[in-house]
Amino acid sequence: MESTDLPVTDLEVNQIKIEEEKEAAPMFRCDLFDSEVVHKIAQILLLGLSTACVDNTTGDLFKGPAIVAVDMKKEMVDYLTQRSETYVAESVVEEGGPDTETSDHPTDIISDFIDDFTSSKRNLFGRVSGWLLSERREDKIDDFVQEMEISGFWLMDRREAISQALLKNVDFKNTFTCDMKYNTAEELAEHKEQCMFRTLNCTSEGCAASFCAVHKEKHDAICSFRYLPCEQGCSETIMRHEMDRHCITVCPMKLVNCRFYSVGCQATIPVCKSDEHITEALQSHVLCILQVIHKEASSADLKYRMEQLEKVLEFLAHLEFGSSNHIYQIVSWFLAY
Repeated sequence: MESTDLPVTDLEVNQIKIEEEKEAAPMFRCDLFDSEVVHKIAQILLLGLSTACVDNTTGDLFKGPAIVAVDMKKEMVDYLTQRSETYVAESVVEEGGPDTETSDHPTDIISDFIDDFTSSKRNLFGRVSGWLLSERREDKIDDFVQEMEISGFWLMDRREAISQALLKNVDFKNTFTCDMKYNTAEELAEHKEQCMFRTLNCTSEGCAASFCAVHKEKHDAICSFRYLPCEQGCSETIMRHEMDRHCITVCPMKLVNCRFYSVGCQATIPVCKSDEHITEALQSHVLCILQVIHKEASSADLKYRMEQLEKVLEFLAHLEFGSSNHIYQIVSWFLAY
């Protein structure tokens, strides 16, 4: 009996292959990204919108930046989306062109797109006058940025959502976005616990910062609440933002001038070693004092006085009279006599 099945067409074969590939393809993708880069892009979005609105209405007596902001925002987002979606293809084409040094960092790429958009929105007044180089222009742009922030015209979370989409479009090397794919939700969840773009909170007490795991070392290097060994080498650990005050006030390793500085000793020693220095260098200190008190004295006279003082020092040492403060007072009394 002949089969009644119809022959399978090429179209049906291709459709089957597509369905099989879909079934075999990983269904769970990691959507984590570098939040610091996304935040920076979100910041320049607002600045770009302000620039476009200000330059577009310069010299116009009937409308200001706020009047065109709604339409300008939509137009700018559409423009950036289109440019970012075609960026990879454009980059491949330009690779064979003239050598040009361009940054491949997403923030710089999006910034260039924004500059192109704002340039296209300058009105005739801005093009033919010195407006683009004036300080007043910069002030108006900054003022309108603040106005939009205060009024909540374009909230940060909405800008970050757009920035995330733009980042994924231009980051074809997946340097700032995660491209890992998994077959199950469990595998994806396990990956996210270790993903370098996962969010971490600073563990230093008093610090409320959060950041991507990839930036942990950078944050630790600047965290003002992180405890560090004293920069001057004492045994204490100090919070970074208190380090300077500690070093110049209470640190035992703080450098000070010798007590005999005024009579010629140029040594600087840690506070904790001041007594030790005075004891070890007492004879040289005394010689400095003698030279100051007896400027006209002969070398023989100074030598005699030094011999007398050495006897006093030997006597004090025999008595284990080791306090540098007491020795300092006795030496001062002897020299005054």
